[in-house]
This record gives sequence, structure tokens and C-alpha cells, in this order.
Amino acid sequence: MSQPNERAGEPRTPPNDPPLLNGPGRPGGPGPFAGRRGPVVKPKNFKRTIGKLWRYVGKERNKLAVILVFLLVNAAIALAGPYLIGVAIDAMTESGGRVDFRLLEAALFALIAAYVADGALTLLQGWLMAGVSQRVVARLRQTLFGKLQKLPLAYFDARPNGELMSRLSNDIDNVSNTISQSTIQLMSGSIAIVGSLVMMLVLSPVLTLASLITVPLVYLLARTITKKTSVMFKEQQAQLGRLNGHIEETISGIEVVKAFNREDKSIEEFEAVNGKLYEVGLKAQIWSGFMMPLLSVINNIGFAAVAIVGGLLAVKGSITVGVIASFLSYSRQFVRPLNELANIYNVLQAGVAGAERAFEVLEEREETPDSPDAIELRHPQGRVEFDGVSFGYRPDVPILRDVSFEAPAGSSLALVGPTGAGKTTIVNLVTRFYDATGGTIRIDGRDIRDYTRDSLRRCFGIVLQDTYLFSGTIRDNIKYGKPDATDEEVRRAAAMANADTFIDRLPHRYDTMLTENGGNLSQGQRQLLAIARVILADPSILILDEATSSIDTRTELHIQDALLGVMRGRTSFVIAHRLNTIRDADTIMVIDRGRIVEQGSHDELLRREDGTYARMFVNQFKNIEGALDKR
Repeated sequence: MSQPNERAGEPRTPPNDPPLLNGPGRPGGPGPFAGRRGPVVKPKNFKRTIGKLWRYVGKERNKLAVILVFLLVNAAIALAGPYLIGVAIDAMTESGGRVDFRLLEAALFALIAAYVADGALTLLQGWLMAGVSQRVVARLRQTLFGKLQKLPLAYFDARPNGELMSRLSNDIDNVSNTISQSTIQLMSGSIAIVGSLVMMLVLSPVLTLASLITVPLVYLLARTITKKTSVMFKEQQAQLGRLNGHIEETISGIEVVKAFNREDKSIEEFEAVNGKLYEVGLKAQIWSGFMMPLLSVINNIGFAAVAIVGGLLAVKGSITVGVIASFLSYSRQFVRPLNELANIYNVLQAGVAGAERAFEVLEEREETPDSPDAIELRHPQGRVEFDGVSFGYRPDVPILRDVSFEAPAGSSLALVGPTGAGKTTIVNLVTRFYDATGGTIRIDGRDIRDYTRDSLRRCFGIVLQDTYLFSGTIRDNIKYGKPDATDEEVRRAAAMANADTFIDRLPHRYDTMLTENGGNLSQGQRQLLAIARVILADPSILILDEATSSIDTRTELHIQDALLGVMRGRTSFVIAHRLNTIRDADTIMVIDRGRIVEQGSHDELLRREDGTYARMFVNQFKNIEGALDKR
């Protein structure tokens, strides 16, 4: 649902603040930085997020089991390599200067076969893991998008669209990269560490002690750096979401930006957000970049320790040169996974940061579910009652105060009043976009909360001031509320809305493709299609929120005739600022500061010369006459 007219200028709530903290009503409004203030949220529990992510990865157990088998075979081959190298070296350095060519040849052939098999298994693992990661991410993205469909309207009002888009795209991509790049390394690294350590102990416990001097150094380094980068990567993702929000708002409102010559200011604001992203991204990359150089220094210290101790043992005759060579290879296999795991843990921060932001959405409270005994609203008559209804988008700022009225089935009810009075709020409540905080709303004599939400909303047809069309053909957009409609029904609805005139002039007529939100049509044409969409849906209750505000006066006359035909026999709520468009309404309600101050027919209200409606009507026509006199 578009932003209500009466609250268009209110600031949005920052995404990390509790919803609905700003402004007197429902949030939502202009401004490239609206909703992007407040401190960056620190990362949540790392283990908890990994546990949640495993729920998605764990569904690929069968594929992971196959990958694990391949990894075990790979590990066995990798452990055999250094041993064969040692055998080959000893075959060439036997006492007496003789070379055992048969043993050397066998060792070399076995070594070549091992490396070829290792390469083939590595390729196969990568192929399987790519499929696993893409399925996991597709499942997570599907769950996240499905969750968005179940969240209440207030959630979207309090957050910029670009921020939510960032969570669906950038954050999920980070999760994908982390799963595809890190899972195999974690599994293979763990196996390699255990296997190498066992072989090192078998070859020489003394040299093993010398090489293990690097382990606590690697742990301290990884802990220090990841402690810094975890916060920075989380902040980087938050800044990226804000940047996307600014870009999305600027592109969506590019006509307004140009109309008010705000291009330079918009660029300045982009540079400010982009600069913050640059700063935090630079810090994160610098700190993560410290990992590998420092690990190399630690590794060299370990190799030096092994070389010194090994040389002393070789001089004493305790071990052979081949054993030292094998041990150095095993030591490298032992240290390399440690380095990779330390570096992977650093890389994991970006993925965990993205996963946290995705899970934050998944943990949001959904729309209040239907009660277990909720019933379907079938064949609604359209009688609507408000009984002492109160509501506020914020608990401390009421919008409606003890509102009571009845709209008989088939009647038309016009809502007028100043901006911010609560007209659109009444519509939001009757459609259950929000639930009233006090009082009762009934349709056909029953509390609307007794009906299933789906069946309740099916009985409404809504035309807003700010229409929205989807990418697709004109036919698809008109059929949006009734997908099984025939082409003849579509044409009839377009004719009733007076949209067929301009549709027939288009090159492909009803098959004309529309860009996002119908950007290749005029505002008036988009409004006509929205009206045709509602006509085709054939609702029992019609809601028109400034439905003809974007249409020229001549077209408006045709639309008014069409709408009168559509409204006949249906309960209709009409929100209008142009009072001449609601003369024929059965009842006109004047709303002011959340209360009904007057109600009656057009003629009845005009007879109250000191009434609010009479003053509004007279002032509006004085303004029109004054504008005509100036011409």
C-alpha cells in the first residue's frame, strides 16, 4: 500500500531503532537519508548464527556425506605424498652410495598417481560443493522473500526499500560465497590437521614438539584480528545497505531530484554514504589483510625450529634425511590448514554478518495470525461498522479517537478533512493492514478479526493516489487481481475505466510491455489501468483514495461516470480533497484530528453555514474562481 496522503512528510524510522519512533503518524516520507541514522548494531552471537545457518546447510547431508568421503580419500592421498617423498630420498641416499632404482621408480610412480587422483577428487568436490551452496542459498533467499510477504505493513514503513533489497541480494551473496569457499576448506583442513599430526608423531615426537610452537601464535593472531574484523564487516554490510537505500530512493525519485535541481546535493549525499562505506571497508580489508603476512612469519619460525632440531638429530644419527624431508612436508600440511582456518574464520565474518542481517528479518514478528476458529468471508454484503475505534501508529500518538459510524451495504461513504486527519487510517484499519488498538470493526455484523485475512481482503478493491504497476504486459497488470480473467473481460474492464482509448493507440495494445511501475506511461494512464484492475476484480467493497487525482478534468468526467457504475450496489469508501467529486455520496464524513466532526449528505452539510464542510466547500470554490479571475 502506498504512503498515505496525510502522512507523506513524516520521517522514517531508522532500521535499527524500534519501529515507529518518529513523527506523529505512520512513518514514511521523502529524503535520501530518511531512515538511515543511528548506531551500527554490533554482531550477535557468532556460534548462534552459525547454528541457524547449519539448519539450511544440514538439509544437504547426503551430498555433504559424499564430499566428506572424497575428503577422507584426499587426506589419505595427501598423507601418503610426504611419506613417498621420504622413501624416494632414502632410496637415493642409501649407505655405500648405491641408489635403489626399483624402490625409487615405485615411489615416483605412486607419487604421480597420488597427485593425479588428488586433483581429480578436488575438482569433483568443488563441483558438488557448488551445487550444495547454491541450493542452500536459494532456499535461504526463498525463505527470506517468503518472510517479507508475511510481515506487517508497519515493518516496511519503518525501513527503506534499499535496505531490505540489500539483505536479499548483497547479504545473501556473502553467505553464498562463504558456504562455497569455506565449507570444504573447513572440512579438509580439520582432517589434514589431525592426519598430519598423527604422522608427525609417528615420525618424530621431538620434531612434533618443535613444530607445535606455532599453534598458540596462530591462535592468538586469529583471535586478535577476527575480533576487530567481525565488528568491521558487520558495519560494512550496514553501510552497504544504507548506500543501496540511497541509490534506490534517488533512482525512484529521479524526476523530483531533477525538478528541484537537487542533482549536486544528491551526489554530495551519495559521496557521504559512499565515503563511510569506503572508510569502514578499507579498515576491514586492512585488518583482514594483516592475517596472511603475519601467518607467513609464524610459519617460517616453525620451519626454522624444525630445521634446527632436525639437523641436530640427523647429526646424532637419530633420524635420516628422508624422515626430515617427510616431516617438513607433514609440518607444512599441518600448518597450512591452520593458516587457512585462521584466514577462513576471518572471511567468515562477512558471511556471518550477512547471515545475521538475513536472520534478523526472519526473526521479525509476522502479521497477527488468523485465529484458529477464523471463518471465510463468503458472499459479503458490504455493511461496515466502526464501534468506538481508536488507533495510533505509535502508542503515545493517537490518530483515531473513539470513531463510530455505519456504512450500510451498497452505500457510498466519502471521507474528507485536512491532511493528517486520519482518513487513510480508516481504510488501513478496515482492510486489516493494521489492527485497531481499541473498539471493534465489523463487516456484515461480525468482527473483521473473526474472518481469515485472505478472504477479508478479497472482498476489497483499492485504487490509490499513487498507483503501482508491475513489469509485464498491460493485460497482465489488469488481470493482477483476477488471473483467470478472459481477454474479453479484460477489454470490458478497460473500456469501463476509459483506458481502452489509449491502449488501442499503443503498438502492441494489451500486449505492450510496461517497465517498472509503468514508467513508460503517463501518471494518468497508470491511474486508468489501476481502475481497470479493480473493476475486473469485481469487489464487494470499493476504496478510492484520491483515485482521480492524477487524471485531467475531461478524463475525470468519464472516469466519474465509470466509477459511479462500478460503485452501484457496492459499499464504497471515497477519500477526496476535491469536494466536487463526492457530491453524490450517500454520506460525507468530515474527519478532523482523528474524530468525526460532521456527517451527512452534501446538501445537508452545506446547509450548516458555519459547519466545517461548508467552509471547506466555499473556500475551495473561491480559490478556483480566484484562479480563473487572474487568467
